[in-house]
Amino acid sequence: MREYLLCLLAAAAVTYLTVPLSRRLAVRWGALAEVRDRDVHDKPTPRLGGLAMFAGLAVGLFLASKLPLMSTVFVDGARVPLALLSGAAIIVALGVIDDRWSLAAPTKFAGQVLAASVMAVQGIAIIWLPIGGTLVLDPVTSVLLTVLVVLVTVNAINMVDGLDGLAAGIVGIAAIAFFAYSYLLSVEIGFERATMATLISALLAGMCLGFLPHNVFPARIFMGDTGSMLLGLLLAASIITLSGQVDPSAIEGGTLLPALLPILLPLAVMAVPLLDLALAVVRRTRRGRSPFAPDKQHMHHRLLEVGHSQRRAVLLMYGLAAVIAGTAVALAFVPVGYALLIFASGMALLILAVIWPRLGQARSADVVGDRLIG
Repeated sequence: MREYLLCLLAAAAVTYLTVPLSRRLAVRWGALAEVRDRDVHDKPTPRLGGLAMFAGLAVGLFLASKLPLMSTVFVDGARVPLALLSGAAIIVALGVIDDRWSLAAPTKFAGQVLAASVMAVQGIAIIWLPIGGTLVLDPVTSVLLTVLVVLVTVNAINMVDGLDGLAAGIVGIAAIAFFAYSYLLSVEIGFERATMATLISALLAGMCLGFLPHNVFPARIFMGDTGSMLLGLLLAASIITLSGQVDPSAIEGGTLLPALLPILLPLAVMAVPLLDLALAVVRRTRRGRSPFAPDKQHMHHRLLEVGHSQRRAVLLMYGLAAVIAGTAVALAFVPVGYALLIFASGMALLILAVIWPRLGQARSADVVGDRLIG
């Protein structure tokens, strides 16, 4: 645990310290997010925050390779760190070009496929599915399914990146949930404590924590597509390596839930961006528009319309992600009744917090009405 925390802190510190360099570079290159109709920021803001995150990732991996326990990950699976860095480097290069010159959607999609494919053929790939016990996939199916998971995750994070601090916070919560599940599962079942899935989650959490102080409202820098696509790629990599780490037949309990948790947990911690992505696709296609055509109907936009401030809307989205992810992790280690109680209590508080502005408006209207009548 101490080595994981050390890697997390290193990734956070390097990300935090290199963000000002990324900001100056973005200003010099002209990689600025201009104000558009669908945006909520009111002045041009530098992008390229993902460069600082990539620096945090690289330093965190280098440090892990030198630590006594974590170095075993590099010895036993030397191709996996290289696969991770290769895919990340491609996605970051693609993001830098897009943040500066705004690539067309098909070009960006092709770059995402390339990054996912490079990562998959080098060892970060889905190798089994919980169908009929454990269904081992052939190499072609493994690569195709891996590319699909990466594409969905990358674009889900990209779409949810609409308010200051939103994407980094949600991915950070997801990474912490993955870290907790992966590490505790290793302890419970007796797996090797040093695993790539747990390490990626720790580094991802550190990168998000290091970036957030610069990105919370009012943001001094945006992560841009450089950052959102990198976070999506790393989150997908942690999902894939976690599923490869856990064989359902190795999990005791005799019930279906523990065996499916390695698949259900990724869906749970990704519930907020995946739901936002699904609603956007349905909404846009029903109107005869491209699924990638931007609009102002995302979940965070609706929270702003209700009357929440940017900060409060972001905190509410954090809360929803934390409740769902926390419940999913709890299902693996506590009785189902306790986990459902956590979920019900958290959702009740969130619903109350969401409707609170309207309750306040109703009370104000009643007071005004009483005064007019009086």
